[in-house]
Amino acid sequence: MRCIAVLDFETTGLSPAMGDRATEVAIVLMEDGRVVDRFQSLMNAGVRISAFIEAFTGITNEMIQAAPPAEEVMAAASRFVGDAPLVAHNASFDRRFWAAELERLAWDGATPANTHAPFACTMLLSRRLWPEARSFRLGSVAAFHGIGFSGRAHRAMVDAEVAAALLARIQRDLERRYDVFDCRHELLMKLQKSPRAKMAEIIRSYLENVPDGGANAAVSLVAVDLDPVVNRGHTLDRLRDRLGAL
Repeated sequence: MRCIAVLDFETTGLSPAMGDRATEVAIVLMEDGRVVDRFQSLMNAGVRISAFIEAFTGITNEMIQAAPPAEEVMAAASRFVGDAPLVAHNASFDRRFWAAELERLAWDGATPANTHAPFACTMLLSRRLWPEARSFRLGSVAAFHGIGFSGRAHRAMVDAEVAAALLARIQRDLERRYDVFDCRHELLMKLQKSPRAKMAEIIRSYLENVPDGGANAAVSLVAVDLDPVVNRGHTLDRLRDRLGAL
């Protein structure tokens, strides 16, 4: 199975269209359900962080002033991802910032090839697999599965690792329920757009049309090699997950 890149941004607000910028990015590369590499950096986009966002994320203006330029960080992030398909929790949020920040790198109209890459969304997939969870914010659905946070929530690497653990759980459940042994990004994209009642039909149709047989691939998605995580109480769920789930 090819690598999948699980991404998380921290930002100054909710929308790049309103002038908000990224302050931190983290990417976890997963292969066969295991974390194989990580990328993380604060970035200085030349904008101030509000007191609310400082309290929410723990990222201060002083930290950002000492960080490398946003363009430098995003160019490195794009190279790190390469052609790996992208995943995020509440992916519509991260996808907008990923595209907006990479578009600033344009030279003679050219942007990195992965600027507008599609994102699979662990929040949408969670809604289809576990409707009984009720809340699908990252912190809530992680708690539903007993997935802990290794540090402060609302920091990019901590949240990216939790989203990666959630993706691994999604892959395992698709294997257990539907015999999907090769859980590709393309299938995740199809499932997140489908009604829950039609998931089995979509999976069956997809596997019948995968050139190498899909479900017959000798791939195990059971093992997850995440760093040990500690369940730590926190009073705020992710701002973007809360608003994105309204």
